[in-house]
Amino acid sequence: MTGVLDLAVYGYAGLFVASFLASTVLPFGSEALLLLLINKGFDPVLAVMVASVGNYCGACTTYYIGLVGRKDLIEKYLSIPQQRLKNAEKWFTKYGVYSLLFTWVPLIGDAITAMGGIMKFDFKTFSVFVFFGKLLRYIAVAYMALGLS
Repeated sequence: MTGVLDLAVYGYAGLFVASFLASTVLPFGSEALLLLLINKGFDPVLAVMVASVGNYCGACTTYYIGLVGRKDLIEKYLSIPQQRLKNAEKWFTKYGVYSLLFTWVPLIGDAITAMGGIMKFDFKTFSVFVFFGKLLRYIAVAYMALGLS
């Protein structure tokens, strides 16, 4: 927990970095930091936006790696095994564009994002659905942090 507390001293910038990295290469979530910052009195709306934009930017990085067709990079640096990519492809086939709303889901989310790039999914559509899904997730986390649930 000290890692999260250390990031808290950086406020919104730390939240952006944590959210970005959580959507790319590091196996952790940024939700704890969002909760911590809101509980420390940071503006919940601004914190949700910063986290959403950071997480979206991280997803765009993963999308780009998929787009340039570097499955070896996806496996090596993003730690997404081939089986997860196959599962993500099944999600795309079954649910289409709506599967992008679930890029925040642990384990399969990064694979869905990478698969969007691999399948050369339209970036504008990708952006709308991915950002909206991530925004909804962070709104839910902020809602819990504020004790309104």
